[in-house]
Amino acid sequence: MAGVGSRIARIALVGLSVGWLSIAAAAERGDTDWPRFRGPGGQGVSTAAGLPLKWSSTENVRWKTPLPGPGTSSPVVVGRRVFLTCYSGFGVPGLPTGTQEDLRLHVLCLDRDTGEILWNRTLQPRLPEQPGIREAHGYASSTPVADDERLYVYFGNSGVYAFDFQGEQLWHRDVGSKLHPWGSGASPILWQDLLIVNASIESGCAVALNRQSGQEVWRAQGIREAWNTPLVLTLPDGTSELVLAMQGKVVGLDPAGGRELWNCASDITWYIVPSVVAHEDVVWCLGGRSGTAAVAVRAGGRGDVTATHRLWTGARGSNVPSPIVHDGHLYWMHEGRGTAFCAEAATGRIVYEQAIRPRAGQVYASPVLADGRLFYLNRKGQTFVLAASPTFELLAVNDLADGSTFNASPAPSGDRLLLRSDRFLYCIAGD
Repeated sequence: MAGVGSRIARIALVGLSVGWLSIAAAAERGDTDWPRFRGPGGQGVSTAAGLPLKWSSTENVRWKTPLPGPGTSSPVVVGRRVFLTCYSGFGVPGLPTGTQEDLRLHVLCLDRDTGEILWNRTLQPRLPEQPGIREAHGYASSTPVADDERLYVYFGNSGVYAFDFQGEQLWHRDVGSKLHPWGSGASPILWQDLLIVNASIESGCAVALNRQSGQEVWRAQGIREAWNTPLVLTLPDGTSELVLAMQGKVVGLDPAGGRELWNCASDITWYIVPSVVAHEDVVWCLGGRSGTAAVAVRAGGRGDVTATHRLWTGARGSNVPSPIVHDGHLYWMHEGRGTAFCAEAATGRIVYEQAIRPRAGQVYASPVLADGRLFYLNRKGQTFVLAASPTFELLAVNDLADGSTFNASPAPSGDRLLLRSDRFLYCIAGD
């Protein structure tokens, strides 16, 4: 690890020792709602209880719903409604490629209790689209976000849409037209009256829209090589900052106006896919395939804070899944090797680095913490359940074995766990 001095480390330890309360404990929603990517706090932490420890294709599957098309977006839950996006007609794995004119985008609403599709709204995309998306990530990768009345979905080049809960389109806005072989990936978030979108791929900007009207409120330039979802954190003094990671640095923006407040060199030379996590005034970012792959930054500074607020950097990280921060530790899994990590959040010291057996293979989904357990889902549909403890303990390996690909992150809802593949949406629940 490359520190910046014992004084900074002491500051970090003091900040972290204030009390490691669960992020989701402060969430405004109940434990059945999971209204955005990585849940109410945006950090993969749930207050849900009673999730099954074990399941298979024939055990503890409450329902299994075929989807009208693939996608890598995660499900979100508000009350009894589950929302999800898909695409069809073009570039569907296992089917003839088709033509771009056949491409359709889908917004779905399902019944949480039965899995019945209540409505399916079909949208025509903005063309031309990217002619092919690497590794079949497809054209529906951004997870929706919902408030108590509306659903907001982001389809990259095709723009941002708002729907009411009956499926009526309320507005549509364009945030950029550029394309990329990896496609889009960042998910929109809500803060106060704003819907905030990381449109790094489409326009090199972060864009804030009025959630009621869709009108643009602000646009922050210079957001490059960033496929991650922003996070708004509230500092101990009550102020808020919008934190976003990109190639080479982490930035803090004023969420009300988009003005850059601070920036910190991360020394991560690759594009950034994992979303940041935070506790109190400290932010952690993973990314990269080689060299520096993790960084911790104390938020709240101004200007270039690399020399004063960067707490540590590390060589162990992940290029796709986001981490979990819990009780003074960071937890994550490497996207290619299937290795589980635990590190001290204050120092970056690796506590364990454990290869999963049987071999986990590729892991693109971000983990979820619920009931004192970490749920890691690989692309083959196997879920590895680990104790949320600095002592490595593999509690269960669950295999749905349906032959489809699982890229979306799990969504807990009460005593249930929603798992999405490119073909099905599963509800996992006990008796």
